[in-house]
Amino acid sequence: MRYLNIVIAASGEIWAIEEVKLREISHFLALKSLSDEPGHEVEARVGPGQRRAQQPTDAPGSIAVLPVYGVLAQRMNMMIDFSGGTSMQMLANDLRAALADPKIKAIILDIDSPGGTVSGTQELGQEIFDSRGSKPIVAMINSMAASAAYWLACQCDEIVVTPSGQAGSIGVYTVHENLAKMLDAKGIDTTLISAGKYKTEGNPYGPLGEEAAAAIQARVNQSYSAFVGAVARGRGISRATVAANYGQGRMFGAAELVDRGMANRIATLPQTLEAYGASIHPVATASTRRAFAAAAIREMHQNLASVMEALKVRR
Repeated sequence: MRYLNIVIAASGEIWAIEEVKLREISHFLALKSLSDEPGHEVEARVGPGQRRAQQPTDAPGSIAVLPVYGVLAQRMNMMIDFSGGTSMQMLANDLRAALADPKIKAIILDIDSPGGTVSGTQELGQEIFDSRGSKPIVAMINSMAASAAYWLACQCDEIVVTPSGQAGSIGVYTVHENLAKMLDAKGIDTTLISAGKYKTEGNPYGPLGEEAAAAIQARVNQSYSAFVGAVARGRGISRATVAANYGQGRMFGAAELVDRGMANRIATLPQTLEAYGASIHPVATASTRRAFAAAAIREMHQNLASVMEALKVRR
C-alpha cells in the first residue's frame, strides 16, 4: 500500500509537466499501489535526482552551473524515497548561495526536465526574476525544458538551447484517478467520514462529479493564467504573444524556439561556458551532500535489513 498515498497526492496536485511523463508516472503508480516491490523503477520514470552543482574553480570569476534535472517539485516529498527529480527548495538555496558568493560571476541553470508541480514553481520563478541584474543568470536547455522547467527558464536573463534541445509545453493540468474498481478487486472497501460539503470533493474512491470537475477546472485555469503571465513577464512580451506564438502546450525544437522568440540562441553547454571564459569542474554543494547522505542512509538500512534477515534464517 505504500504507493497509494503517492497516487492520491499526485492526483491532488496541479501539474505543469509534459503530459506523457505524468501519464507514465500516474499509470505506473496506480499499478504498483498495492505492491510492496522495490521502487527503483520510479526513478527511471521520474528522472535522476538533484545530484551535482558545478563550477570551474574557487577562483574569482567562476561560473556556477546548477542542475535542474527530472521532475520538479517544491520539496520532492512525494518521490524522495526514490531520489528522483529536483527539489525547488534545494535549488533555491543553491541559487542564493551562488548569488551571494563574490567569486561567482554568472549562474547557469543546466535544465533537462519534463516539468513538475505548479506548487513551488511560481515562487522560485519570481525569485529568479527578482535576482536579475545582480549577476547574469542563463537558462541552458540541455536538452529539455518542458512546462514548469520552461516556466523557470523564462525568468532568466537569457535562454540558450542545445542544438538537439526542445522546450515549451506551456500549460497545466491535473489528474483524477478513480481507484474504486482496483480497490474492490483487492477486497478493500473505503468509507469517507467528513464534515464540510466539499471536504472530500474529488476523492479517488469514486467517479468525479460535475460540480467537483468545475471547481478543479477553475484551479487549473488560475494556474495556467499565472504560467502565461510569468512567461510574458520573463520574456518581456505580452500575454497575447505567448498565446499566439508559444504553442499553447506544444513542444518545439531548437531552431523553431529561436524563431518564435522562445529562446535567444543555440549553443551547447561547453560553448556557453566558453563564452563566459569557463569550463566545467564538478564540486559538491549542500544539496549534493544531502543527496549523497540520504543515499548512504538508505543503503545502510538495506544492509541492516539483510543482516537481520540472515540472522532469522540461521535461528
